[in-house]
Amino acid sequence: MITVMVQFQLPRTVPIERAREAAVGTAPRYRGVPGLIRKYYTLSADGMSGGGIYLWKSREDADRMYNSEQWRAFVRERYGSEPTLTYLETLVVVDNLRNEIVSDS
Repeated sequence: MITVMVQFQLPRTVPIERAREAAVGTAPRYRGVPGLIRKYYTLSADGMSGGGIYLWKSREDADRMYNSEQWRAFVRERYGSEPTLTYLETLVVVDNLRNEIVSDS
């Protein structure tokens, strides 16, 4: 599994309520994306940067999304900046909602 942290600068401070509305509005775009296990929407404490934390089945699945010019254009148009991406190997996931521990091995 791969975790990707995506971050982008916002053109101005965004109140949490407005950020939550925007997240709810775009969330359906991510349903059924091949290989995407989970996505978290994030907003910095000062409201000046946003992003997401994505959990993917594989690096190849993640690359299909992030190498897409359509996805990058969407981020640029919606938020006014280029996203930065940090890739992390995900060793184990503890899911307390489902009472599961998930590992690739």
